[in-house]
Amino acid sequence: MNSYEPEPRPRAVVFAYHNVGVRCLKVLLAGGVDVALVVTHEDSATENIWFESVVSLCQTEGIPYITPPDAKSAELLAQVKAADPEFIFSFYYRHMLPASLLEVAPAFNMHGSLLPEFRGRAPVNWAVLHGATETGATLHEMTVKPDAGAIVSQMVVPILPDDTAFEVFGKVTVAAEQALWRVLPSLLDGTAPRINNDLSKGGYFSGRKPEDGRIDWHLPAQQVYNLHRAVAPPYPGAFTDVNGVRYVIERARLGDRHGVLQNGKTDNVAARSLPLGLTVVDNCVFGVCGDGGIITILALTADGVAISAQQLQTRLAA
Repeated sequence: MNSYEPEPRPRAVVFAYHNVGVRCLKVLLAGGVDVALVVTHEDSATENIWFESVVSLCQTEGIPYITPPDAKSAELLAQVKAADPEFIFSFYYRHMLPASLLEVAPAFNMHGSLLPEFRGRAPVNWAVLHGATETGATLHEMTVKPDAGAIVSQMVVPILPDDTAFEVFGKVTVAAEQALWRVLPSLLDGTAPRINNDLSKGGYFSGRKPEDGRIDWHLPAQQVYNLHRAVAPPYPGAFTDVNGVRYVIERARLGDRHGVLQNGKTDNVAARSLPLGLTVVDNCVFGVCGDGGIITILALTADGVAISAQQLQTRLAA
């Protein structure tokens, strides 16, 4: 009687972090991939950790994981080689993988935009900041040059006019899961398509720092509103400094050039020749912008503490 020998599962080493890392890892497991090793990050004590934990998933699933500080170390290369992977995946891992790692096995990265658009860091935030109306997730071959390899799978999501980057990131996480899920069988059997990633289009973007959230009130209202949307909580937020106090916009809506408020009432705020920046009219907080347009500020903090319209008016009049 012949004993049953199960077919060996394809082995992978996965570099992963954040929500996309968690969801795409789950797709690999559901798709029958043997995840031999996960490489992830230690959470930073200085960062607002609002996202899911890859380490927790590994502990739940019994997957070996490591958190090396450097993706270029000889020790990490040896550990990856020892895992003998047939595939390498990178799902929102924050370090570039060197050529030595990419040579171990075919490597694929999940990027949070529709490549070749918004290559580089913080793609969702940049897409919102630039007023894009759609974005998505792209699985592509990894090369030494970031986000430059052939496209394997893409999934599109809309960016609605009032979506914050946090809301868009939630959509992109689902798009990443779908993009990987639908191509995984053909990727594993070697028949997945390869689509040219035209680097003459789009562009590279750098990482963002909290200071990049500083508001220039000379800009048009739409651009100021886009900045707010791009960095609204849980990101650090768009801010302005007045008399040594840092005011951070927590929630806002865009008004038109005639000051149409979101509750349907019309108040010609722009026609009052108010100075640029924060102002209070009829117990409502506004930001007056360079084109005469306004943003209606629904929640504001002062040095980290919530502040009312009346409190702000008192401070601005002092």
